[in-house]
This record gives sequence, C-alpha cells and structure tokens, in this order.
Amino acid sequence: MTESFVAQVAVAAPLDKILSYVVPAALVATVRPGCLLKVPLGRRIVYGYLLSQALGCGEGLKEVAEVVDEAPLFPSGMTAFFERMAQYYHYPLGEVIATGVPVGLFGHAGNPESVGDRYYVPTALAGLPRGARQQELLKWLRDHGGASRRELNTLFPGSSQVFKRLVECGYLLMEEGPGREFRPLANSDGRRPELSAEQGKAFSTIVTALERGLFATFLLHGVTGSGKTEVYMRAVEETHRRGHKALVLVPEIALTPQLVGRFQERFSLSGLSMAVLHSGLSRAERKKAWRGICAGSIDVAIGARSAVFAPFERLGLIVVDEEHDASYKQSEGFRYNARDMAILRAQMDGATVVLGSATPSLPAFQHAREGRIVYLGLKERALSRPLPEVKLVDLTRSQRKGVLSQELGVALRETLERKEQSLLLLNRRGFAPFLLCHSCGTAIRCPNCEITLTYYQKKNLLRCHYCDHMIEPLQTCPHCSGGDVRPYGSGTERLEDDLKRLFPEARVARMDSDSMGRKGAYQELVSRMAKKDIDILVGTQMISKGHDFENVTLVGVVNADSALFLPDYRAAERTFSLLTQVSGRAGRGALPGRVFIQTHNPDHYVFKSVVGHDYETFFEEEIRFRREAAYPPFGFLANLVLAGENPEKTEEAAAALASCLRRQADQVEILGPAACLLSRIRKKFRYQVVLKSQRRFPLHRLLKDALVFQKNLPGNVKMVLDIDPLDMF
Repeated sequence: MTESFVAQVAVAAPLDKILSYVVPAALVATVRPGCLLKVPLGRRIVYGYLLSQALGCGEGLKEVAEVVDEAPLFPSGMTAFFERMAQYYHYPLGEVIATGVPVGLFGHAGNPESVGDRYYVPTALAGLPRGARQQELLKWLRDHGGASRRELNTLFPGSSQVFKRLVECGYLLMEEGPGREFRPLANSDGRRPELSAEQGKAFSTIVTALERGLFATFLLHGVTGSGKTEVYMRAVEETHRRGHKALVLVPEIALTPQLVGRFQERFSLSGLSMAVLHSGLSRAERKKAWRGICAGSIDVAIGARSAVFAPFERLGLIVVDEEHDASYKQSEGFRYNARDMAILRAQMDGATVVLGSATPSLPAFQHAREGRIVYLGLKERALSRPLPEVKLVDLTRSQRKGVLSQELGVALRETLERKEQSLLLLNRRGFAPFLLCHSCGTAIRCPNCEITLTYYQKKNLLRCHYCDHMIEPLQTCPHCSGGDVRPYGSGTERLEDDLKRLFPEARVARMDSDSMGRKGAYQELVSRMAKKDIDILVGTQMISKGHDFENVTLVGVVNADSALFLPDYRAAERTFSLLTQVSGRAGRGALPGRVFIQTHNPDHYVFKSVVGHDYETFFEEEIRFRREAAYPPFGFLANLVLAGENPEKTEEAAAALASCLRRQADQVEILGPAACLLSRIRKKFRYQVVLKSQRRFPLHRLLKDALVFQKNLPGNVKMVLDIDPLDMF
C-alpha cells in the first residue's frame, strides 16, 4: 500500500475533533504546520489549520483542496496552547484558532484600492444564519462582491447591529480602512522618570524573575496615578535586553490612546520594534504586524484581548493592564478570558506575568494573600501627589437641579471659574432610558427583547441597545391610548443638554459609544481634552479608562447606585472598581482633585471604601460574602444558557437539562433552570442553568454530560456554554 502525506487539520467549523486529509503530491513541499488551508467538509469547502503532517495511509481520505498561504500563521509551539484553551472551554479547536488568527487577512485577496471599512462574504461560508433579514443582506453582499460601510448604511438604514452580529458569527468579514496613529502624550518629553522607592522595589522583584527565566506571576497593585505604566515599560525593556519578546494586554485599545502613545514613544527611543494589534489598522497594516511577529522581527506587541493569540515563538513577559476589567472576557462566540489565558500561555512558555490594577479582581487579590502569586504594592501616587478628596452626596437630603445635586453644581461652577476641567460619569446612554405613559404607567418596550427602548431626542427615535430595533417616538400610549407619554430618567445626552443650559459659557462634550461611533472621534476628543478645549466632559464608563488629563480637578458621579443592586454576585466589585477608577482621573497633575459621588445609600460599605481609597476594607467585606456563598475565588461557575423562539419548548429543554445534570452531579450544585435577567433578546427566550462547584474537576466532568445533552436538543433551541462567567444576564 502506497503511503501518502496525511495532514492533521483543525477546521474552522463546530467539530470537536481533528480531521485527517491527504496532501496532494503537488502541495507537499508548500505545507508546514500553522499554515492556512482550504479543505472539503461535506459538500462545502472550509478553512482549516494544519497542525501536523506525516507519512501514513491515506486510503479513504479526502485531499487538501488548496494552500491559502504557505507561510505559517502561528508557530507550531502554539498548537498546545490552542489545545489547552479548547479543552478548558469545551470549544472546537478549529474555532478556537479562528478566533485568534485573523483568517480574513490571509484568506481573501480584498481590494487594495478600497478606502474605509468594507464588508464581504468569505469564500468558504460555513452555512447560513437563521434570520431572514441576515440571509437577505448576505445574499446582496455575495451578489455584489461586498460593499463599504457607507454604502450599506445608505442601502440598509438601521442595520448596523445586524452587520455587527454577522461579523461576530463569522458570516461576514470586514476589511477596515486606514487607521489613525496613536499619538504620544502632549506633555511627554521622552525622558525616563526616576522611580520611587515602591516602583524600584517592584521593578527589581520582576527583574529577578526575568533572570530566572521561569514562570512567575505578579500582582502589581498600585493606586491610580502611582506609576504602574513606568514599571511595565522598564520590565519590557529588561525583557528585550535578555533577548526575549513581550506582550502587553490592555482592556480596550481604542480607549487607551495615551497609554499606547507612551509605549510607542518610549520604545522607539529604546530601539524596540513594536506592533499595535487593534481594529483601527488597515488590512495591510495588520497583516504586516502579524507577519512581523511570526518572523521574530517584532520585540513587543500591545493589544486588546485577542492579542493573547499573538504568534510569538517564545515570550519572556506578558503584562495585563487593568487585569480586573471585564473587557478581557469575550461575550460572544468563543467565550474565553484573555487575562486567564495570558497566565496559561506564560506558564507554557516559562514567562513572567504582571497583572496590574488599582482595583484588583477579588480572585487575584485572594491568590496574592494565599501566596499563589507575588504581591507588589504601590500605595502612593507618583511625585508624592495626593489622592483626590472624595465626598458622598446623600440624594435623599440634597436639593437638586435635574440630576445634579446642589453640592455638585456648586463644585462645577467653582471649577469653571478656576479654568480647570471636570468629568461627569452617568452610565446610561441616550436622552432617557425609556418613554413612560404617565396615565397608566406603561413603558415603551422593544418588540424583540425584554427591555425598554432608549429615547434619543436629537435623532428623534427609540432604539434597542440589544437588537438595534428603532422606531419613531410614540405620541400616544399603545396600552391606554393616552397622550401623556414623556421621557423618564436621564442619560448622557440629557445631562449634556442640562449642563449647557446651566452653564452656557462652558464648553461641554460627551463621550459614549453613540457619540464616538465615527472613526477617529474618540482620539479627537481625547486630544481636545489634553489641549484644554473642553471644560466639562460627560460620559459613560468610557471616561474612567486610562485617561491622564493634568487639568482635570473635579470628577462627579451622577448616579452611583445604578449597578450596585443588580442580581449579580459581582455587582459590588464592579461598582467599587468603576468608582475608584473614575475617581482616579481627578488630580493627576500638580493641582489637587475632588470627587463628588451622588448616592441614595451613603452608608454602604462600597461607598465608604471608595471615600477612604481603601481597597483592603472593601475586600474584607466582599470576600466574606464570597466565602459564605462559595462564589469565586472559593468556587467555580459555569452558565448554560438555552435560547429559542418558543418559550414553552425552551423552558422544557432547560428543565430537562437540569434534571439530567442532577442525576449525574457529584460535588456540583445545580441552580435553576430560571429565566435569564434579560429573558428575551432578538426574539429568543432565554433560560439558564448555573453549575457551581468548589473544585474544577467535578465541574468540567459534568460539563461533558451537558455537551452530550446539547446534541439532542430540539433544532429550534440552542445552548451556549460560558465557563467562568463574569455576569449572569
């Protein structure tokens, strides 16, 4: 029997096994582990990643159809990392690789002359979506060979969320137009600042680990403005001196232009070659960066969560900035946590990991207390500058103008008179959360989702933030036909209008995902703030991330209670982190800072801890609850969400799943089934079954039974498995 070269291929499809294909003689010389292939799967041709090849019996095997790109997209040593991820998250290996390796860069020729974002249908499309609207859009794009974002907005108004969903699910690829360069800080002179005693101690400890060349994990816990970034940069430079590569992860790269600018300026002076992995780059730029990392010509890469897949041969250092941030957790498709996977990758590469935060996640701080990771503390701000003074405003007693208390209003006036800048946090978009009939109490809701429609006054529309359903505001109530339908509550758009009316001389701007939708808008706004062209900046939690404006001396939190009482075990932790981070934007320059937090619950331990800049007290209060309830870090969770258009069948399937798992459960608690907090999204009714265990192994053993059950679900009910969920919505 004649032997052939047999390739082991992970196909980009929902299969839980590796497939074997014969490599045609004409392609044997061109294929290497890590390269991208096209292979037959049933009647389709799909993408696949070559994991290995060897001589063997190829009888009955199909042949590789095409080598898309001869150069490997990742080093062979990363295969084990992908396999560990697939095993831990119970996710198909090929789709794990497809999540991190940008197939769209290599699997489609594209149009090099195109300008701006362009959508197109991949050559090998794995099936079709179920939605009629989605299928209509896909057919149009396939027939027309793709289209720009501008063309699609004109031809299919109101479909931006549909296109975003199609991209997330792999039905569409998006080629992005030329991105903007990240600019360094305006006040940066390129000099290396002197390290404080605390910074020097932390840095020398990290250097000792780099010298050993063995896996080590550090928690760099530094108050806002303590100089964590300087420690990161010195650690990267030290890694380079020792001949190794470095990777820096940030929660959302679009929200940290100043940080990236500092890295670029510093490393250019240090002689390090740096790649920035982000969606603002053109297709050619991203491909060049990826190839440079593969070839070993890039010394350090900085990027958001998907950068954990960067194809370095061997890493010496991984930095995870703001390690507590929920943005590191993927919320669609392959639901991995980049923070956790950074630690796994460092462990497999024998690298050093630095987890940095002013508000560490409770598991990270607990692990530091137990000695499982090394604690490095920075308790003082750089240059011995004071932390801002934080005051609580009791909304049950304070007089208000709109949503602003008298105290915050006076502080804004004083700050304007001193020609200093202010930030105001209100974590709600739009003009108002909903329209309310004041005759019968009916709120206008989305027909597709169990949620109210957000009112936008400037655009004169109601919009769902989950399915992008949009309608014109109603003049009469659909329930009682009454005519007293008015906006209820406040969002950032309304607050912006109120401030312009209260302070007509002030230059007011808004930062939220609605106002920052245009390419380059975010960086332009950051630049205006740095130049002091804005007096008051209103925004959602976007304003709390990574900004360093030396003239901001006042921060106001309009409604600090909004997320505190959500039915989520991490609600207090999220609130404490957000308030501490946004408070840290005040007084970062030579001028002292003040923070006013408006709340109806001033005696809550979260607010008292924020006032005292006291992470340890907050931790002690919160960790007691976690220990009693066996929630992380004292237990492990998995969330199984079943969704279907028929509520009865979906609930029945969830009940059957819970019953099946209870029969098999050993050392695992089964919670539910219960309707999700957001019980209906995009016309799908949602039920969840939560698994909780104090040990990982029994939990993952039971998840295998859940996956077997999944194969027998009715065709109209789908199940999503979320390991280590960060929310239960």
